[in-house]
Amino acid sequence: MRRKGTVKEDSRESVMEELLCPVRYSLDIVGGKWKLPILCLLASGEPVRYSTIKRRIGDVTNMMLAQSLKELEAFGMLHREQYNEVPPRVEYSLTDKGKSIVPILVQFGAWGAENLKAEPKCAAKCEVCLATK
Repeated sequence: MRRKGTVKEDSRESVMEELLCPVRYSLDIVGGKWKLPILCLLASGEPVRYSTIKRRIGDVTNMMLAQSLKELEAFGMLHREQYNEVPPRVEYSLTDKGKSIVPILVQFGAWGAENLKAEPKCAAKCEVCLATK
């Protein structure tokens, strides 16, 4: 028989169990290597062309970028606008649902920036990220 903890411990465990499903759902949407960087790039509110996203992210392949964009579009996080021009032009922007995650990304980025200070090996990666702007 499992021994019950304190009321506080049981309450915390209950809250964590209640969060499990929403966290899994959220990770289904934004999980993967490229989706969060894509959302961050689109957070400015201005439409961004495919080629700009690819250039700013860096070492993503066309296949992975296209797949990530399609998945984010399917979840309703971004809008894809295709213009019938030569050469073809495609722009992406955040939907209202996509915009709703921006404050969370800001907090997530702040947490990362704070903890990055303790990881000297990450400094080289930051220089690479900054060079892609």
